[in-house]
Amino acid sequence: MSQRPNPPMHPFRNWLVLCLLVLGLGGLAARAVYLQVVSSDYLQAQGSMRHTRVVKDNSHRGMILDRNGVPLAISTPVDSVWAHPATFAQERKSWPQLGALLEIRAQEFEQLVERHAGREFMYLRRHVTPELAERITGLKIEGVGLLREYRRYYPAGAVAGHALGFTNIDDQGQEGLELAYDSWLRAVPGSKRVLKDLHGNSVEIAESIVLPAPGKDLIVSLDRRVQYLAYRELKAAIAAHAARAGSAVVLDARTGEVLALVNEPDFNPNNRASLKSQIFRNRAATDLFEPGSTLKPFTVAAALQSGKFSAGTLIDTTPGTIQVGQKTIKDARNFGVLSVARVIEKSSNVGATKIALALGKKTMWELLRRVGFGAATGSQLPGESAGMLHPPSDWAPIDRASLSFGYGISVTPLQLARAYLALANDGVVLPLTLLRRESPADGEQALTPEAARQVRAMLELAVGGQGTGVAARVADYRVAGKTGTVHKLTDQGYAEDRYVAWFAGFAPATDPRLVMVVTVDEPRRGGYFGGEIAAPVFARVLAGALRILNIAPDAPRPEGRLLTARAGGNI
Repeated sequence: MSQRPNPPMHPFRNWLVLCLLVLGLGGLAARAVYLQVVSSDYLQAQGSMRHTRVVKDNSHRGMILDRNGVPLAISTPVDSVWAHPATFAQERKSWPQLGALLEIRAQEFEQLVERHAGREFMYLRRHVTPELAERITGLKIEGVGLLREYRRYYPAGAVAGHALGFTNIDDQGQEGLELAYDSWLRAVPGSKRVLKDLHGNSVEIAESIVLPAPGKDLIVSLDRRVQYLAYRELKAAIAAHAARAGSAVVLDARTGEVLALVNEPDFNPNNRASLKSQIFRNRAATDLFEPGSTLKPFTVAAALQSGKFSAGTLIDTTPGTIQVGQKTIKDARNFGVLSVARVIEKSSNVGATKIALALGKKTMWELLRRVGFGAATGSQLPGESAGMLHPPSDWAPIDRASLSFGYGISVTPLQLARAYLALANDGVVLPLTLLRRESPADGEQALTPEAARQVRAMLELAVGGQGTGVAARVADYRVAGKTGTVHKLTDQGYAEDRYVAWFAGFAPATDPRLVMVVTVDEPRRGGYFGGEIAAPVFARVLAGALRILNIAPDAPRPEGRLLTARAGGNI
């Protein structure tokens, strides 16, 4: 059998195949170099654009705690719905489903996309419920995601609304302590890079670019228990007397700390839909009223310090009226001859007028300034008013007379409380604070300790059986205080049928620990005198607060004996 001959060799063909193979490999190598070296940055950027995104990394705002560590304001985590505008624009087929959940029309989505063109981020809905967040995630719409944010929650609700204030949807303080200490409480957001899935949803944190910083906690001077007592009793009084509004302030007499601050009408900071300026205004710090007879103790204090009067100096108030210029000043009745102490007890306008006219204008003005009238209290509350105290150069005799019983001067409840703090604290006036103090602040000696103690004794008489503030008495404690009732000043002058009722005082009188001021604006039912409208609120709040704070009684009752109070005339 013959063998087949071998095919002829073609060296040219072999070289051609080899050259083509080498050229192909060279091209691949060149392409690899181009992709891995020349275009590396560009390609990585494009890849990151498609599979990663930089988003805000939020942290929580600091808590607000009462003086005993009870939370008054906390931040709870919630989800907000956001979208990448360019990607979301390509998902128009999913807009109806998403719009049905978010209650947003397709036209509104179109406007949002146009408004955020060229940007990387836009909100679709802030602070959604967990159930809604889960349903949105289930739609798996490319370019739509959830962002963790924080919503402020106030466990006490309306009880501490005016003191705490509230934040906006971006967790920035808008009123009250939230605004006053916003820089302390506010969190500093960071940023992070996240990986996306095929639907554009964030599935993993790739890296933290800037770490977020949580806000710092704030311990305030408020005592939640005392705050609740003041809120409950003031609210009940406003309702019972059909009053327009009211305020109550409770202070620690030794430190100047605000233990309670409430206003009516109230508001719930958890419900932002009800936040209207006339409701969330902090009346105790912003609203000005003439203090009426609650100013008489300072007229008497100026008289005692002048050396022209003592507690026993007699003043003839007969016949119960006095003419000053063209103005006739009247008492509730003819009290006859009264000592300076009984001028306070009976709340005699005539007696106060005679004392003021015997003093120099500067003497009276300087004392009022020293106890804080015409100046802010130091509370740091936003919008606090400094009040109004005209310079003595503007005073005519009738101005001096009116000022002696609380007309012609305007104060806030917070200011009046600070002034009474000086009487309770042996003449030392302290700056007020809504932060917890570890030690008393430095105060200023506004009047002599002796004058302050003498006036305190007179204010005890004012709540005694013959005084105008008998309804302010508290079982087992000696109380000192003063009623006030003023005609309300309107654009047409003093209204004959519109009043502001006051009570200011402190307890225990032998060693004052708590100072309280109550004001009720325009009571329209059940009377209008400070002694029958404001004094009972004082009594009910302090009766609870003194026991809650474990303050020892200074007038304990014999066993089985009940304290009785008799309503008397009120000024």
